[in-house]
Amino acid sequence: MAAALAKRLNPLRGPRIGTKLMLLSLTLLVVPWFSYRQLLEMERLLVQGQSQAQLLTAEGISTLFNGREDLFNDLPVTIEDYESLFAHPLEGNIRLDGRYDDWGEGIEDRLLSFGPATSGDGAFQLLLGERAGQLHLFVQVTDSDIVYRDPEYLRLDTADHVRLSYIGSDGEDGRIGLVFAEPGVVTAYAMDGDWRFATTGTAEADVLGFVEVGESGWSMEFRLPLDRLGSRRYFGVSVADVDDPVARAPLKLAQTLPKAGKESFNLIVLRSPEVLNIIEGLGYSGARILVIDAQQRVRAETGTPLLDAAGPSPDESNTLGLLHQGFEAMRPVLHRLSTFESLETERSGRSDEGTAADIISATLAGRPAATRHTLDNQLEVIMAAHPIVSKDAVIGTVVVEQNIDDILSFQREALEQVILLSVAALIAVFAALLTFAGRLAWRIRQLRREASAAIDQHGRLRASALRSEIDSGDEIGDLARSFSNTLSKLHQHNHFLENMPRTLRHEINNPLNTLSTSLQNLAEESPDVQDSKYLASAKNGVIRIGSIVQNLSDAANLEESLKAEELEVVDIQKLLESYVANCAAGHRDCEFVFRGLREPAYAEVSDYRIEQLLDKIIDNAIDFHRTGSPITVQLDAQRDYLRITVANRGPILPDQVGKSVFDSMVSNRGPHNRLHFGLGLYVVRIIAEHHGGFVRALNLTDNSGVAIMVQLPRTTVAEPRMATGPEIAVKAASASPPSSAQAS
Repeated sequence: MAAALAKRLNPLRGPRIGTKLMLLSLTLLVVPWFSYRQLLEMERLLVQGQSQAQLLTAEGISTLFNGREDLFNDLPVTIEDYESLFAHPLEGNIRLDGRYDDWGEGIEDRLLSFGPATSGDGAFQLLLGERAGQLHLFVQVTDSDIVYRDPEYLRLDTADHVRLSYIGSDGEDGRIGLVFAEPGVVTAYAMDGDWRFATTGTAEADVLGFVEVGESGWSMEFRLPLDRLGSRRYFGVSVADVDDPVARAPLKLAQTLPKAGKESFNLIVLRSPEVLNIIEGLGYSGARILVIDAQQRVRAETGTPLLDAAGPSPDESNTLGLLHQGFEAMRPVLHRLSTFESLETERSGRSDEGTAADIISATLAGRPAATRHTLDNQLEVIMAAHPIVSKDAVIGTVVVEQNIDDILSFQREALEQVILLSVAALIAVFAALLTFAGRLAWRIRQLRREASAAIDQHGRLRASALRSEIDSGDEIGDLARSFSNTLSKLHQHNHFLENMPRTLRHEINNPLNTLSTSLQNLAEESPDVQDSKYLASAKNGVIRIGSIVQNLSDAANLEESLKAEELEVVDIQKLLESYVANCAAGHRDCEFVFRGLREPAYAEVSDYRIEQLLDKIIDNAIDFHRTGSPITVQLDAQRDYLRITVANRGPILPDQVGKSVFDSMVSNRGPHNRLHFGLGLYVVRIIAEHHGGFVRALNLTDNSGVAIMVQLPRTTVAEPRMATGPEIAVKAASASPPSSAQAS
């Protein structure tokens, strides 16, 4: 019983049907997962095919240059006579900020050093680059004492400055001095032959630069148009170091020098025109072709610059742009969930060949190669290279670069469609399942409520059939009809049990009356058996049978009798005083103590039924009380209710029967008392609930006995009807409330 009670108080709770259906619908996520894996495999195959195609293209172009050593030696002058200053091709937009970090990866390895011991005060490092017809220069100077130009001096050689010497397109010598009055923008002037004064009063507008000061010196980044240098590209750079801010005389002059001091200019190696003419017609959209010599210098280039070939980014203000942005944000998570590795790891490990520099080095060693890498603008390209050979020696390589924007766009659009369709399908499935689960759960809950309401808390049937889901054709309908049939059969059985006491009373009373009359006649006709113990035992048995039949009949007809009775306002205080007095007079061997109130306490009740209720409780208390201990009857009043407590010292109630003691046919008197069938306290509960109250059985706080408490609604009236009955003095009666040990 305790286990059943625990289950009622703590019912098992698990996932609801809707939750289970939702979890089951998550299996649909395998569709986008499988689609994503297929698209990744498709991307790999397409990229592999494009790599092979580009490698074949590079091989075909390289055959045009095989054995053509003259194309790679065709420079304006003999290259051995000059120190070559190689201008590296720059792919990205260059910002003049005194730094070279935007010139490309690995560019710092190409710095050329000049000056005293190439590391002392006045020494400098030089780096050249070329982009879009502009020659970019970066000069990093070691200088412990920086002297800025004073605008009050007309001479320009009184401060640290950079000198450019070149032969212009007109064949005349050109001189440009770059000076700075503070860190920031550089000013360029055309200088005279002595490098002292500017030939004009205005700065050279097409020569722009910026200087930045550091801990060990200063660095300058500037650019000028290549058209200034003419066709032969003769060019020289010098750095004038001034350390005395007072004397302002140039202390050191470091410059680039040709080999063996043959000429006063260096040679800038840029492009080979004939090589460019050969490959110029071979370029195609989205691709770039480069011819690189054995010194890894770009000799010719054609095609679209890849940094400028990136397609327009989607407008983030419209819906498609927002969807694209959301997809790009979600893709790393989707990739990890699908492939169990990060997207960055997958991208970094796409090629086994290495970086672009590794590819060029590999092809110059005679081995064709291809790789996939990402540029600074996050554009992914495939780079394929094939060596150019002449007399069993590698004299250069052909590089074909092409972006894979079409492949990635196709993949991105397909992924976006898969994700959108998957999300839409999941939402639709979730909505359908949620609706179905809600409807299913509502039907089950309605059936459960009706089934629970069919039986009250005491196990009595309230309905003989169910109405919900009876006409449904599914499994829930089958369950409802099955449960309804069970209720109908149970109702028929209960109806039979309820009518059985009446039938038994009628059927048993007739032979019982006959038996009683026969015993009486026997005693009258045979005086010698009148005092026989057997005759007395038979009469007692007849009386017991009659009492049992009467109790069963009363319990069966109690609820119907209560419905027909009218309630009246009664003073419970007076009623209890009269009742306890009568109990004391009727049970001389028991002591009764009544603790009431100093004022009337009214309730709308049936006084006969309240007395019947008290009869059952007092009988129970008399049977269980300890000999010599009083039976206490107490009345307490609160604002809205009255409480009648009957307490006795004696055996206590087991913990598990605190509530079931008021159920029908429940008795704790033991197997030796067969006259009681557990109907007394059941009648008490029925009467208390009929009057809008309830009854409880509690052990006293000191575990010395039991208290039965009946709570009834309180009524306030002006002139109530007094309880009738003789007033008898009660032993030890007091108006003070009982101790907590007796009434709790």
